[in-house]
Amino acid sequence: MTTNTQSNRRIVLASRPQGAPTAANFQLEETAIPVPAAGQVLLRTEYLSLDPYMRGRMSDGPSYAEPVALGEVMVGGTVSRVEQSMHPDFKVGDRVQGYAGWQDYALSDGTALVKLAPDMQQPSQALGVLGMPGFTAYMGLLDIGQPKAGETLVVAAASGAVGSVVGQIGKILGCRVVGIAGGADKCGYVTDELGFDACIDRRDPDFAAQLASACPNGIDVYYENVGGAVFDAVLPLLNTGARVPVCGLIAHYNDTELPAGPDRLGLLTRTLLVKRIRMQGFIIFDDYAHRYPEFFTQMNQWLQDGRIQFREDIIDGLEQAPEGLIGLLQGHNFGKLIVRV
Repeated sequence: MTTNTQSNRRIVLASRPQGAPTAANFQLEETAIPVPAAGQVLLRTEYLSLDPYMRGRMSDGPSYAEPVALGEVMVGGTVSRVEQSMHPDFKVGDRVQGYAGWQDYALSDGTALVKLAPDMQQPSQALGVLGMPGFTAYMGLLDIGQPKAGETLVVAAASGAVGSVVGQIGKILGCRVVGIAGGADKCGYVTDELGFDACIDRRDPDFAAQLASACPNGIDVYYENVGGAVFDAVLPLLNTGARVPVCGLIAHYNDTELPAGPDRLGLLTRTLLVKRIRMQGFIIFDDYAHRYPEFFTQMNQWLQDGRIQFREDIIDGLEQAPEGLIGLLQGHNFGKLIVRV
């Protein structure tokens, strides 16, 4: 479906999910297209990014960012065109990356808008490899993971928007890279197209043993996107002095209570202590916004040189965003999930 030019379609948070989100948690509304005042621009959304962090913003528990209020537009990164401008720094037709959310049109005072090159061949990359996911991969691996040539790097969710970039950077730096993904097709893509040394199917009943076999010298850097059973298999393989950047824990985003089974906190903390492991979470723009230009320059060069490959999973129509996010949280996407509005 093309963008509505008569009204503004917007998808709002209708209710807070209990466990996994459902379509009933979202509501599609139509409102008047807003009119910019002095110092504002009217943006028309072209691409909308769908990302796992959105699940956290649907809940009202304590977190690093305020939750989306009931009845308010769902948050999300966007690539947009400037339709009208009352702002001296932007003109009609400029393409910008920003955070207009799940709607056709939005007003902005220019804060956090980044102009994109007019000749950018694939503008959606500003939401993926050249945007938040690529930036997350770059800083988490290089600043916290600090990989060295010859070390073993293991990457969870290796076919996804973040993990796929993490592993390729690791290969550029001379690491042995082992990916973890869900299903034979994704694992084949990770090894055959992205160049990882191995990829283990997390759904295989023998997953833990296969991971151990693929890491005969243990794990020096583990890039954490998943948690759950994947981390349980990784923990005993971590070497002394290992580094664990914690980017996400998608296996737990829908949890409503602590997982069943024994309390493993003691095992985790003892392992961290005895092996002197560095395990650190980070929020990319809160912690590293000042280093975005460094990232963009390097990543853009790697792309131009063909050293980084990146896959997008594009769905058409704003109205498909809720089902897209629901599927993303279940691992249905293959690559960076983007809505072509």
